[in-house]
Amino acid sequence: MDLKLKGKRVLVTGGSKGIGRAVADEFAAEGANVSVCARNAQEVASTVVALKAKGVQAFGQALDVSDSHMLTQWIKDSAAELGGVDVLVCNVSALAVGDSPETWEKSFRIDMMHTVNAVAAAVPFLEKSPSASIVLISSVSGFEVDFAAGSYGAIKAALIHYSKGLSRQLVAKGIRVNVVSPGNTYFEGGIWQNIEKNMPDLYNSTIKANPTGQLGTAEEVAVGVVFMASPVASRISGNNLVIDGALTVAV
Repeated sequence: MDLKLKGKRVLVTGGSKGIGRAVADEFAAEGANVSVCARNAQEVASTVVALKAKGVQAFGQALDVSDSHMLTQWIKDSAAELGGVDVLVCNVSALAVGDSPETWEKSFRIDMMHTVNAVAAAVPFLEKSPSASIVLISSVSGFEVDFAAGSYGAIKAALIHYSKGLSRQLVAKGIRVNVVSPGNTYFEGGIWQNIEKNMPDLYNSTIKANPTGQLGTAEEVAVGVVFMASPVASRISGNNLVIDGALTVAV
């Protein structure tokens, strides 16, 4: 299937590793031009080199997404470099699991407000696109109650609600909005690799709880994100795509 992404301009927050990197790679493989941001300058630079090697335009900046001014400037600079914006993927998460004032503040500031600020900055560019799309990355922890109930789960649930509201608010501007909720996803340097090393009982029980008997991969999530963002999904807006290997049981 041709996803009609060749030449599209895509922005991915947290695009240097994990799910964000897999999303950036998948868009580039489809011929889209990609801009990424992340905190580590060296990782951003190496990501840009790898994306350009796929034959597309690529751009990147190192920044803390909780700094709204830096985040807004990255979006403006990306639009200038790529010639506009067709897709925004808000992927960064603080992964702040817990129920302390610190985890609540961190989850709200990074997961929620980086998304709100990125959307606000990108909409003036997206509304000029003939196939504009926003995809937010939530989690099954925002879809059902699990071990991450508390700050992480509640803020991820808020992102699902926010996405649905945005889909109605932005439809007149021709901007689609969807959210993707991954289940437990394993990748190098990710939270589940850390849990595997430091909390083996939780890791093993999580494996057993999944009907597939294994955790998902960042690439499996990325293909869902790229499809939902693509012009071929032009009628899909306001949806939550759960990618979890049949883990969740809610109807």
